[in-house]
Amino acid sequence: MDFQNRVGSKTGGGGPASWSESNRDRRERLAALAAETIDLAKDPYFMRNHLGTYECKLCLTLHNNEASYLAHTQGKKHQSNLARRAAKEAKDAPVQPAPAKAGVDIKKFVKIGRPGYRVTKQRDPENGQQSLLFEVDYPEIAEGIVPRHRFMSAYEQKVEPPDRKWQYLLFAAEPYETISFKVPSREVDKSDHRFWSHWNKETKEFFLQFSFKLVDPRAGGRPPPPALIPPPPRQSAPPSSLPPPPRPPGPGGVPPPPNFNPVPPPPPRMNM
Repeated sequence: MDFQNRVGSKTGGGGPASWSESNRDRRERLAALAAETIDLAKDPYFMRNHLGTYECKLCLTLHNNEASYLAHTQGKKHQSNLARRAAKEAKDAPVQPAPAKAGVDIKKFVKIGRPGYRVTKQRDPENGQQSLLFEVDYPEIAEGIVPRHRFMSAYEQKVEPPDRKWQYLLFAAEPYETISFKVPSREVDKSDHRFWSHWNKETKEFFLQFSFKLVDPRAGGRPPPPALIPPPPRQSAPPSSLPPPPRPPGPGGVPPPPNFNPVPPPPPRMNM
């Protein structure tokens, strides 16, 4: 049979491939690709029978070699059976409870009221830096609890309408209620010597002191408050050697000042 001179063939090309030849070539290419990515030893549906052929336990098909089985696994029938089996297993599988997360034990306390406090306003006499000292008493604080504090913006709280000119300082310690103080919304100086806190376990008192930063007037901000001005020195008594002050003139001394609005003289009389 002449394969080179058929209709539509090229010289030396061997003629156009038929449908069966193209299908066989496609299966060989798919089998070669599947052999590189699929391990038949781990395929649960691959089985070799006593006749030396291979079977697909999912689709119940017979295959003469491994390449034929690999090409079958890439086909529409095998893929649809895989999807149907996965849906059936998901439907029949019991609902597994979600693993319990490691929760944190929440301590519950009965609130006993607000603690006592004292607030002291201070100012550094050297540079005029303003500061606040808070003393909060917790005589019945729970065992192992240390008071905590934080600054809150005016937009975080929901009690009052927000005002950008103010911020809030909160103190909390169980079983007391949380208390807050309304302080100016200025930048806090958190350096070591300007910001400190202390919890006295013996007296059950919590101390917190902080200072506001000084504003540089050259930056266009608010100038720092003036320092305390010392009182003026007390004037001493004049020495006794000075002459006495002059006395005012008596009744016969300097005449009184002239009248600045004198009356004009009458006009002269004309003789007719």
